[in-house]
Amino acid sequence: MNQRLLSEIGRTQRLEIINSLKRTKGMSVNELVDKMGMSYMGIKQHCLTLQRDGYLDTWRRPQKMGRPEMVYRLTRRSHDLFPVDSNEFTVEMLAAAKEIYGANAPEKLLYNVFEKRTQTLRAKVKGDSVADRAKWLAKVRDNEGYMAQFLPSEKDGPQILECHSPIMNLIEKYPIIARLEQDMFEAVIGTNVRREETHTSGLYECAFYFAV
Repeated sequence: MNQRLLSEIGRTQRLEIINSLKRTKGMSVNELVDKMGMSYMGIKQHCLTLQRDGYLDTWRRPQKMGRPEMVYRLTRRSHDLFPVDSNEFTVEMLAAAKEIYGANAPEKLLYNVFEKRTQTLRAKVKGDSVADRAKWLAKVRDNEGYMAQFLPSEKDGPQILECHSPIMNLIEKYPIIARLEQDMFEAVIGTNVRREETHTSGLYECAFYFAV
């Protein structure tokens, strides 16, 4: 995590607000009050400070009745407050590989990394059913910093929802990683997988849907 940014945030309550928002599409002040057990004005003041410093923005969430509700959500700047597995040096190394070994070198290196990672996971995977294996993989990914959770959706089938990517800078630079992740999930779970990625302001969600 970025220690300078953490010191800028300053208070534990503000970090708790950020952690709460990270797993959602946004929360109102009242929802944060219910979750954190603080006063309305206390939460509101922390949100205003975080908004001023560029960590939060607001949007109007439609309601079934009445006027839209103002909701706070994270901005892109908040990403650096969470675990990161790659940095600018990684990007520079891949760029250097491209210069030295040709245009396909970065993709070949990434493919090799994901192939080895897939082999490791397949050797360890637990569970007799798709759902059981997905539960296991969600725990592994959560421990790796992806803020992953297993959702046993009756409508869309079992899925893994991730609210953070420690390698987001690599995915932005090398979109092939999205396909490599999907291929890895398919090999480990043993079924077809659909990957859907969402970016809205600072919201990042990546859902993996498993065929059963």
